[in-house]
Amino acid sequence: MKLYNYFRSSAAYRVRIALAVKGLQFEHAGVHLMKGEQYSDAYAAVNPQKLVPVLDDDGARLFQSLAIIEYLEETCPEPPLLPRTSAARNRVRSLAMLIACEIHPLNNPRVLKYLTEQFGIDELQKNQWYAHWVTQGFTALEQRLAQESDTGRYCHGDTITLADCVLVPQVANAVRFNVDLTPFATIRRIEAECQKLSAFQRAAPANQPDAAA
Repeated sequence: MKLYNYFRSSAAYRVRIALAVKGLQFEHAGVHLMKGEQYSDAYAAVNPQKLVPVLDDDGARLFQSLAIIEYLEETCPEPPLLPRTSAARNRVRSLAMLIACEIHPLNNPRVLKYLTEQFGIDELQKNQWYAHWVTQGFTALEQRLAQESDTGRYCHGDTITLADCVLVPQVANAVRFNVDLTPFATIRRIEAECQKLSAFQRAAPANQPDAAA
């Protein structure tokens, strides 16, 4: 397997966590987003959308982080990242999508770049934009995690699921942008529990080959 990714990309981070949880080895193919390597003709031939991650599994190119993780779940079902019952699977997917579909797209680097270049917002305004959408999304997520009985040590029960794979990278991004996470006690507790696991440590941005660059 070859994973085209960037160490700070939260979407790539999700996939790295899933690969690590399932014990799958992969070749790291770095695409430096801040240097614009995703816009090269060579990478556009890999992914016309010019985004990371892309997982190449023996010639089969797989796109979109949640779809990639679902592929891994189907092809390498143990240990599972989705619960067994339909209702539980819906809960885990909905928690993951709350982050991946509602928070992350609004704060994607290409969105922030467009805001600064086309509308002239300054660094303070950019950070306020970022914090607004994280805070709004995390407020709803915190309420669900704190009140729903299926929450355990992790987002769903006491085993890692897709929801945890998505939560941890979003917390990392929020910390990097100095978002105040004080109100989100359950989110912070779950993230801290995840960080105790070697799979999450191996997948962390600081431990990727392109981090030093």
